[in-house]
Amino acid sequence: MATTTAALTAPKIGRRSGAATMPRTRRRVEGVYYLFLLPALILFTLAITIPAVIGIFFSFTNSIGFGEWEFVGLINYIAVFTDPAILQSYLFTFGFAAVTVIVVNVLAFLLAVGLTSRVRLKTGLRAIFVIPMVISGIIIAYVFNFLFSNSIPAAGSALGVPWLETSLLANPDLAWVAIVIVTAWQAIPGTLLIYIAGLLSVPGDVYEAADLDGASKVQQLFRITVPLVAGYVVINVILGFKGFLNAYDIIVGLTGGGPGTATRSIAMTIITGFNGGDYAYQMANATIFFVVAILISLLQLSLTRGRNAL
Repeated sequence: MATTTAALTAPKIGRRSGAATMPRTRRRVEGVYYLFLLPALILFTLAITIPAVIGIFFSFTNSIGFGEWEFVGLINYIAVFTDPAILQSYLFTFGFAAVTVIVVNVLAFLLAVGLTSRVRLKTGLRAIFVIPMVISGIIIAYVFNFLFSNSIPAAGSALGVPWLETSLLANPDLAWVAIVIVTAWQAIPGTLLIYIAGLLSVPGDVYEAADLDGASKVQQLFRITVPLVAGYVVINVILGFKGFLNAYDIIVGLTGGGPGTATRSIAMTIITGFNGGDYAYQMANATIFFVVAILISLLQLSLTRGRNAL
C-alpha cells in the first residue's frame, strides 16, 4: 500500500529527457495591469490604428482628401509601381540609408573604441559627443544649410579652392553627400552609446590574455572586440537602416528635396502628395512603404532573436 501511494505522488519522469515534469500552473494576471494598459491602448488605437485603417481604405479610391470619392481598385498601386518619380524616391532613400548606416556605424564604433580606452577626460568627451542627439533635426539642418550655402563657399573663395566655392546643396549629383554628413552627425551619438555599452561588457581578462600571447592592438580589435560585439553591430545596422528610411526633417531643412527632385525621400514624396491633392495616390504609396517597414522589422526580429547582447 505504501509503495502504491509513493508511486502515485512521485513526479513523473519523462521518457526521453529523464527530467521530472511538474504540472504547470498559469499565473493569473491581475486586473489592475489591464487598467494601466487601457489608456495607452486607447491612445494608440485612436492615433495610429484607426487613421492607418482609414488611410488604407482610401488608397483604393480616387479621393483627394475631402469631398466625393469613388472606388478605383488597384489603379493607385499599379500607378505607384510605374511612376518614375516615386521609383526615384525609393532609389534615393534606400541608397541614402545604406550609405549613412555604414558611415554612422564605422565612425561610432571607432569613437566608442577610443572613448572606452585609457584616455584622459573620456567621461567629459562622452558627454560632448552625445550633444547632437538632443538637438532637433530641423534646427541642425538649418544650421548646416547656412554653413554649406555661405560659410564653406566663402572659405573656399578665400583659400582659392574652386570646388569649395560652390555649395554642395546646389549640385544635383552631390547634394546627397551633404544630407549623409548632417544625418550622420546627428545619428552617431545614439549608435555610439550602444557600442560603448557593448565594449564595456567585454571581460578585461580576454584582453589581458591576448596581451600575454603577444597580440597587437589591431589584432585584438579585429579578432576579439569585433566578434564579441557582433550582436550590437547587427542591432545598430538594422535599427539605423530602418530609421534612415524615414528621413524627412533634415532633408526639408537642407535641400527641400532639391535640386529638382534629386534628394526627395519617400516620406517627403508622400507628404508633398498629401498637400498637393494626391491623397489616395500617396496613401497607396504610404501603404507600400508600410509593408516594406514591416518586412524590415521582421528581418530585425529574425536576426536579433536569441541574441542576449543587450
